[in-house]
Amino acid sequence: MNQKIAAPVVSNRMSPALSGPKTPWAIKGELILNCNCTVFCPCVVSLGKHAPTEGYCQAWSGIRIDTGHYGDTDLSGLNVGLLLEIPGLMARGNWKAAAFIDDRASQEAFLGLIEIFSGRAKGTTGLFKLLVSEFLGAERAKITYENEGKTRRLMVGKKIQGEVVPVQGKDPEKDIVATNTEYWMGSDITVATATKGRVRAFGRVWDFDGRSAEICQIDWAGPDVPR
Repeated sequence: MNQKIAAPVVSNRMSPALSGPKTPWAIKGELILNCNCTVFCPCVVSLGKHAPTEGYCQAWSGIRIDTGHYGDTDLSGLNVGLLLEIPGLMARGNWKAAAFIDDRASQEAFLGLIEIFSGRAKGTTGLFKLLVSEFLGAERAKITYENEGKTRRLMVGKKIQGEVVPVQGKDPEKDIVATNTEYWMGSDITVATATKGRVRAFGRVWDFDGRSAEICQIDWAGPDVPR
């Protein structure tokens, strides 16, 4: 059974207890994302200055943490799922978001990951605090993130069922990659598509099969943004 945490737990309103020195954190691993864009997401190269192809963005994402920590708490081996809803230009904010945290996480790791993905921990994900106006909630869930050849799969209980594959190029052995970008997730983004992209969570019912997807190796840290 999923353990739900009410939205105020991940509210972006800062309490005095959270206004002091920030905890050092780092995450290395891989991220996949599937959105409702009909072709490769224009936000990657426009850095959010170009509107999504449908005029708004709805997306799910999965993060596989290969190595990571929040202070002295080990995050290695854990998975995270995200739900994102953006009403227009990414850079203009007013996002809604929700987080799913691996049910294998300790309580310390659970709380640390909420700090990271709410943006309160600053650093690479600090933009969430600036752009997300409403956190819908955070909950523990059984999350699996699988790699099979070039295929990536994310399962978040019955809430997210996702599978993405790189778009095939002229040389099928080489992925199509947007390189040297200033995209916040990472500089090299593999162009992909979703063979399955279904969300049933927080009142959202989305089916993004065949829509835009991304694959990215991540190397994030805080409280300072890595250079």
